Amino acid sequence: MSLLPAPVVHRTADVDGIETFYREAGPPDGPVFLLPHGYPCSSYEFRGLMAALGDRWRLIAPDLPGFGYSATPEGFSYTFAGYADFLERFTQVMGLSRYALYLHDYGSQFGLRLAMRAPERVAALVIQNGDIYEDAFGPKYSWLKEHWAHPTPEGRAKVIAHVSERGFRDEFVGELPPHLAERVSPDLWTLHWRLMNTPERLANLVSLIEDQSSTLAWFAKEQAYLREHRPPTLIVWGPHDGYMPEESARAYLRDLPDAELHLLDAGHWALETSLGEVVPLVRDFLGRVHP
Repeated sequence: MSLLPAPVVHRTADVDGIETFYREAGPPDGPVFLLPHGYPCSSYEFRGLMAALGDRWRLIAPDLPGFGYSATPEGFSYTFAGYADFLERFTQVMGLSRYALYLHDYGSQFGLRLAMRAPERVAALVIQNGDIYEDAFGPKYSWLKEHWAHPTPEGRAKVIAHVSERGFRDEFVGELPPHLAERVSPDLWTLHWRLMNTPERLANLVSLIEDQSSTLAWFAKEQAYLREHRPPTLIVWGPHDGYMPEESARAYLRDLPDAELHLLDAGHWALETSLGEVVPLVRDFLGRVHP
């Protein structure tokens, strides 16, 4: 294992006419680790993980359409179903036939649907603050669930207000205690607000947050996939998370009783505050199940 970080390269791919930015690290013939990002971030969230594991694995992290440095095409379906379809096409364009998946935030939905479509391609799952158990939702979901169940102009105004630089900051810092919050660079929300602050992208984000209600109907299917296929799974979780507290992590053990669960002193964006704890756990796990 090298003590030096692996180089991370920055490329673009044409996916059905969509200019797609992605980051890649590691040997071209190494076992693949696919990293779909969450909201309101981009492939930037994986920059440290990629540099730390690129000595052994081929890590690939795309910016999804309308995020980061990828295009924002007209006519694209900026929905959870649309992004799941896109992630599948990305793997086909990149020629990825077998991979481990990092499931975090919105990326957990896109990644799980990819896994369900081709279970034989999934070597392992690393789950980090990506929830699929509605009864284990944290209190921060309350206003969203109310709006999903009973959409109103007032509720939509809350969503629109949430899609702001202040809202982005709250997503990244959230409920972190001071000793962790000070580790999160303001660059994180400043960069992503600048990248997302166009009329088209902001409108797409509002629609995507409202479409998140469609994921609830998928939870039972995703849980059934886990029970049936039992992919090797590592759960690394930051409980300082108003959306996904400790209970959300433990809920996975209902369907994956053999999963390895590690609760960290971290929040929703554990790779920002606790990379030094995450990396050895992931390295050990992938070394055993996806060498």
